[in-house]
Amino acid sequence: MIELYLRLAGATLLLLLPGALLARSASGAVVTSLTLLFGALVVVFATGSSLTLALWLLLAVTVAAIPLGLRRASDSLLLGERWPWLAVLGGGIAFGLVLWRMLPEPAGDALFHLARVRKLTAFDDLSLEGIGEFADGGLHPGYAFPLWHGFLGLVAEIARVDPALVVRNEASVLAPLALLVVYEAGVAVFRSAWLGLATVAATLGWLAFASSSGGSFRSLALPASAGGRLLLVPAALALVFAYLREPTRARLLLVAASAFVLAVVHPTYAPFTLVVLAGFALARVLVARPEARTLATALGVFLLASGLFLAWLIPVVRETASFTPSAEQVGSRAHGLARYPRQFIVDSPERYHVAPAAITRAGPVPIAALCLVPLALLAPRRRWAALVLGGTVGTLVLLLLDPVFPRIADAFSLSQARRLTGFLPVAFALAGGAAVLARALSWGVLPLALAGGIALEWAWPGDFGYVLREGGPTLPVWIALLGGIAALAIAAVRRGRLRTLERTDWLPAAACALFVAPLLVTTTWDRPRPPQELSDGLVDALRERAEPGDVVLADPVTSYWLAAQAPVYVAVADPPHVADTSENRPYERVEDWRRYLRTGRFPEPVDWIVLDRLRTGARDCSPAEFSDARYTLCAGP
Repeated sequence: MIELYLRLAGATLLLLLPGALLARSASGAVVTSLTLLFGALVVVFATGSSLTLALWLLLAVTVAAIPLGLRRASDSLLLGERWPWLAVLGGGIAFGLVLWRMLPEPAGDALFHLARVRKLTAFDDLSLEGIGEFADGGLHPGYAFPLWHGFLGLVAEIARVDPALVVRNEASVLAPLALLVVYEAGVAVFRSAWLGLATVAATLGWLAFASSSGGSFRSLALPASAGGRLLLVPAALALVFAYLREPTRARLLLVAASAFVLAVVHPTYAPFTLVVLAGFALARVLVARPEARTLATALGVFLLASGLFLAWLIPVVRETASFTPSAEQVGSRAHGLARYPRQFIVDSPERYHVAPAAITRAGPVPIAALCLVPLALLAPRRRWAALVLGGTVGTLVLLLLDPVFPRIADAFSLSQARRLTGFLPVAFALAGGAAVLARALSWGVLPLALAGGIALEWAWPGDFGYVLREGGPTLPVWIALLGGIAALAIAAVRRGRLRTLERTDWLPAAACALFVAPLLVTTTWDRPRPPQELSDGLVDALRERAEPGDVVLADPVTSYWLAAQAPVYVAVADPPHVADTSENRPYERVEDWRRYLRTGRFPEPVDWIVLDRLRTGARDCSPAEFSDARYTLCAGP
């Protein structure tokens, strides 16, 4: 374990080194390094080279950045002493090592990403279209440019390990980095190191302790988690608020870089982040109009940088069936509401919204945070109050209004639109509410926080299954929405005449820690063991016999696993895990597979055939190159 951890950590640090030399913060290092990697990958795909070229280009940039980094004065996002930053780093490393024990073998969505990482490391003539599932397929609209996959592939190359080990274990290495970025975001938003620690505590309670076995941190190596609430979004917030504190060209460039890499890694998350920032800007202008120009500059650059990539992506999105779906698709199991039972309240295919119970499903932290949103009125001149009020109200309006939410689903797909709930500024609302209560109640906030954490964990511990069973209480959602609107109205009317009531010392941080302590006590630390397909013998036989880029025919589920275990294309794939585009034709390919089972003929040439006896019965594809109790591998016809 230790040897593998050190190899992965060393490879990760090497990739982040150029960004660290140029940006001098964890947030800046992440976005700068990924921006440089994007440029290197553009060269790789343009020249049809291998991932090794990207590594050499990054090494050259690192060498060139050393003298520049040594000459630059520190431009840290932090305030005051560095011990809290080091404490978060140390605690993050300890948490990452504990997390290592809970990281499961790749399954589910991880197989999709592992398949792309494996092709990136195995192919010598890379192209954007060539790392997908099908030899004749098209780009996936969510991962058209494999920036994060390239990062994972380079970690595997530098550490000299199989990509599956990176996809499984890199979350443990990235956990300290994620907590540092969250801490920097808290410091930038609150201008207080103690409230930065409070933000870290709230984030851990929300995304790690409320559910079992490390929660969302288990999937930190995957683009959705890294590009979402755990890494790139808090990095973007940290850099935007750092720019507002000190508007310089260097910091504005970092804002642009954060928006760009966020759009590349997970395209829908950049617009979702912009929703929160736009709500913040509107709320801030209500009480601090002189800051309007700086806000407009930051948001304009964020929009422009992310929009450049999204504009390139539009043709790919238009080829996707879930883009502007029909009424039939809205209600279907493939793309629509029936796929997410109880998560939506539906009046008609044109009028529906997210169920409030789905917004509070993640347990005590979002429940308490939403209830505390109106308290931001008591700190009206502080930027965090505008973020909490404007970001919460703006996001909830999009989620809860029937005329609005279907338009979001049309633009981003229903699957993505429902993820907007994860962009509510929950951690900032909890930390800010604790700051206000600490001023009002002094030491009394500590027993209140502990009692509140115990009571909410007992009453609503969270509903984390794919199918929503009961969800959370609905009242906190309406408190946040209606109370937030009322607070914004009062702030606008009484601008400059409201008293600021908050504490920024250790007391709010202690309150947040006590609130999440019951979640830490009740969480489980078992390693999930998802079902595993494929036998070791089949995997070894396929890797030994198949050449990179060969086409394998198997049933849809087996094909999904095969693409992750060997650098091959598949002729058929499981439709829920494939972009439904005109080039991919996932459902038509499944029909071709069923026809093959009846007739023995497949319309496209294949190099290998894999039959799973549990799914295909006694069908034969002799002569067999490999056979065991379940699987048979044959050469194609």
